[in-house]
Amino acid sequence: MNTKISYIGSAVILIGSILLLLARPLEDQLGDQGQLALVGIVLTLGIWIFRPFGLPFSAGAFFFAAYMLAIGLPAATVFSGYTHSAIWTLVAALFFGFVLQKTGLGHRVAFMILKLFKPTYVSMIIAWTLIGVALSLLTPSMTVRVAIMMPIAVNCCELCGLKPGSKGNSLILLTAFIMALIPGEGWLTGSLTGPVIQGSFESVEALQGVLTSNSYLKMCIIPLELTTVLVLVGSLIFFRPEEKLSAEAAKAIREEKLGRISRDEVVTAVILIICFLLFFFGETLGISSLIVCLGATFLFFAFGIIKPTEVGTGISWDLIVFLGMALALGNICQSTGIIDWLSSLVVPALAPVSGNPYLFVGTVTAFLFVWHLVDIACYFPTFIILPPILPAISKAYGVDPLVFVPILCLACCAFFMAYQNQWAIMSERVAKERSWTAGHLFRYSLIYFGASMISILVCVPIFQSWGLIG
Repeated sequence: MNTKISYIGSAVILIGSILLLLARPLEDQLGDQGQLALVGIVLTLGIWIFRPFGLPFSAGAFFFAAYMLAIGLPAATVFSGYTHSAIWTLVAALFFGFVLQKTGLGHRVAFMILKLFKPTYVSMIIAWTLIGVALSLLTPSMTVRVAIMMPIAVNCCELCGLKPGSKGNSLILLTAFIMALIPGEGWLTGSLTGPVIQGSFESVEALQGVLTSNSYLKMCIIPLELTTVLVLVGSLIFFRPEEKLSAEAAKAIREEKLGRISRDEVVTAVILIICFLLFFFGETLGISSLIVCLGATFLFFAFGIIKPTEVGTGISWDLIVFLGMALALGNICQSTGIIDWLSSLVVPALAPVSGNPYLFVGTVTAFLFVWHLVDIACYFPTFIILPPILPAISKAYGVDPLVFVPILCLACCAFFMAYQNQWAIMSERVAKERSWTAGHLFRYSLIYFGASMISILVCVPIFQSWGLIG
């Protein structure tokens, strides 16, 4: 994030927190401990969102834990996030991504698919879609998928002779970027979003057991894959490049050498394919996705794919520490009365749009997209804070909490501006001087937003037929 924005945002949060602490305007609703907890949450969200002095996410987590213990919350509540299955699913998933990169299997899969297509814009877009789907079956880490796909996309642009800043260059890069994100959101283990939202649901007593692999797939597969199709069609309509791709580009891509497949790639591929099958059929067999993930990680160690020295460096433990405290946020808000207070604000605010299911779902979707301009901490705070409020919304308006799952999945990938999406920033850094222009990114973000709105509204009658919207 821009340094000035970071400092200004942090200063505003700090001043607001001090005023909130001194004035205590909500003491009647929250009590003393609830008021203090709210101040701590605001300060922590400020650290996570604006990251003053370049502080890592884990630094905010340590502050959050120390603060909550200092105001008298029990350790079992403060550290409850680390007992969630989502944490251990995440650890295993990050190791999946690590081995995919380390062995070179991800690069091989991507280029093997790319070589099947002639270099036309339509065929290249289809190829990137298949690459995104294939990699999301192998690893739920969007970061890994971006790390694999973007360098190849940049290479393709160079082989095709596309000029930096041109529509053709931006179209290929943006397609690779969005395909690294969206298709995998359609099933629970296709992205890290699924386990995080599932963990958040499990932290709410009324939502425990509601979000399973099957219910997640049922809710998300149609809107997320429909969004994927609409984005591709929209990009071809509203992003039509002037440049044509040369015949030399096809030859250059076909002649790209991948080398001989290694033993580690074969072992990794077999383990990940077995995992994918168990993810889909595990519930029928009585095997949870957590057991599958942990078992696969053990096999990576047993076969020497992951070395003992790579345990500490292979994945982002900063993210693990951060997510553990973020998952505790729901329990902390519940125990201090903050959830009841938030429900008293959010539920009445939805009353004006509650009479029409299309208006209700459309308004919630649009708001959560815009909200992502504020919540740029991987959207995890929203994932954690919103689910505890959903039972109250469901009781008031007859909208099942599951309806919000695909909306959250779509909104968490919004990228009206690069700063709000960590993978957009990562992609720009990989592409460097060949990256898309700010104008092209914004235009593509509008295509994605429009496709998401259409998809979720198309699903409203489907949700109604399932009895999820009253």
